[in-house]
Amino acid sequence: MTLPPSDHFNGKTFFNPGHASDRGMLDLLKWKLTSRAAPWPDRVEVAPQPLPPRPASDGIAATWVGQSTFVLQSSTTTILTDPVFSERAGPVSWLGPRRVDPPGVDFDAVSKVDLVLLSHDHYDHCDLPTLGRLARRDDPLVVAPLGHRSLLAGAGVRRIVELDWWISHACGPGAEVTLVPALHWSRRSPFETNLRLWGGFMLRAGARLVYFAGDSGYRDGLFADIGRRCGAPDLALIPIGAYAPRWFMRDAHMDPEEAVRCTWTSAPAGALRCTGAPFS
Repeated sequence: MTLPPSDHFNGKTFFNPGHASDRGMLDLLKWKLTSRAAPWPDRVEVAPQPLPPRPASDGIAATWVGQSTFVLQSSTTTILTDPVFSERAGPVSWLGPRRVDPPGVDFDAVSKVDLVLLSHDHYDHCDLPTLGRLARRDDPLVVAPLGHRSLLAGAGVRRIVELDWWISHACGPGAEVTLVPALHWSRRSPFETNLRLWGGFMLRAGARLVYFAGDSGYRDGLFADIGRRCGAPDLALIPIGAYAPRWFMRDAHMDPEEAVRCTWTSAPAGALRCTGAPFS
């Protein structure tokens, strides 16, 4: 990739400006040796549900499929976030974490997908088999952070738009997305650390504004800046998974309390800020 250096790209790899968050192999080893996994079921049966009716006017219908996959329906557009419909999240079909419950909505129950928002390249967010199925069936536009084009093209995705932080793209009648910063990282193999950018999305569909965070840690000022630049969303999709132990996870994943702090409220002179007061 040939890109000019910026406040989050050094000419070779991307980084979180002002925040050293990379965990090395020693940290990983410490985590594995000192942590004990909580009990987790082998399987939870979930009956897939039909999608709700498409909104008739300027609304948004949001349906959680599982992990970070949501179906967002406006009156004219169907959008998928980080679509994962595979049984495992890994480099091959038989390797990687296996999902405990099936998708809450069957793949075939999702009508023609117009737009896919892809936050970063981790296997539990960037599932190439699912993206390939979507490409063959629907040929959607896939909007992703910088550096994902060759990865997506290899899966058969034809229509790809890469964005840098704070860059917007019109995605069809009444729909526009802006890639916004997130406190995270990227890697699909040991030799690909931070070669691709990561981020969240502000999606404007009709009269509604939806924030999809992807994966992100919490940092004072990050979400306030997003709110000031993009506005207060009508709906915020903010993850809280994989947040413990905090010494290891805080630079990449929020815990529930931090997720609640990502709340935009009106401020004087029409500005917007993110509330960050601690709570009990």
